[in-house]
Amino acid sequence: MDLVSDAISAVRVGRPSSTRLRVGGSWCARLDPYEGAGFHVVLEGSCWMRTQNGTAVALNTGDAVLLPHGSGHVIADRPAGPAARARAVDFAQWSRPTAPDSPSGEGDTELLCGKYRLDRRHTHPLMADLPDVVHIPNRVGHHDELRAAIALLGREVGSAHPGSAVALPSLLDLLLVYLVRAWMADSTTSRWPAALHDPVVAAALHALHEDPAASWSNERLADRVGVSRATLARRFTALVGRAPMTYLTWWRLTRAAALLRTTPDALDVIAPRVGYSTPYALSHAFSRQYGTTPGRYRAGLTA
Repeated sequence: MDLVSDAISAVRVGRPSSTRLRVGGSWCARLDPYEGAGFHVVLEGSCWMRTQNGTAVALNTGDAVLLPHGSGHVIADRPAGPAARARAVDFAQWSRPTAPDSPSGEGDTELLCGKYRLDRRHTHPLMADLPDVVHIPNRVGHHDELRAAIALLGREVGSAHPGSAVALPSLLDLLLVYLVRAWMADSTTSRWPAALHDPVVAAALHALHEDPAASWSNERLADRVGVSRATLARRFTALVGRAPMTYLTWWRLTRAAALLRTTPDALDVIAPRVGYSTPYALSHAFSRQYGTTPGRYRAGLTA
């Protein structure tokens, strides 16, 4: 069990996209809010980003910024005030190869920009806990694996190397994992790093994610991690934000939704895999949580 992988897999849909740009002079681009997560990496030079809620971030060479909730923002060559959005060019138009590309010059900025498609209906609380902006500045000796992923991505994006079509999506997924890891390592306000470092809570999460179909109860889970039910309930609820069995029900149904999205399996196959004795029991619980039946949910994915 890897809770970070599970948290990302619960919301990831489709394939990520990315583009590499070199820009110079005066420029300002606008990205509207979207159902996903976005990122920018500064490969060379510097720029500024400002979100709709007013958060301003200076980005220098090697810096990475993740917008995990798809916040609308402006990215520009200089600090962008509140009025910048009105004059900014739509990113989709601005980022066309014929628009920003120009002969390299002193003071140019090179960017790696991309998006991940996410299904907000199934956001894991770890992902929901991420702030609107995760800024990972380039500091020597910090997050070396993230720096390595950025270097590899910089070589692949926009290239015609053999195998790039396979390598690029995998590297983009790797970048997302490393950005979340870096946030967890640096965060002083989120409860999730504390949850994963608490031996009792981490062991309970491990057990529930490793085998969600097991016939768990508060007593059995407490026995598994070696504490009393009261201790487990108190520590788990404080750090995860939900009681153990409430979290288990949520996770089972989230896994069911993922299987409906990613497999052709019938409900009588999915139900026992996520801890429900019959398709009817799963359908009833699924409808209560998501407001639609599993069949309609699956049909809606291709509508």
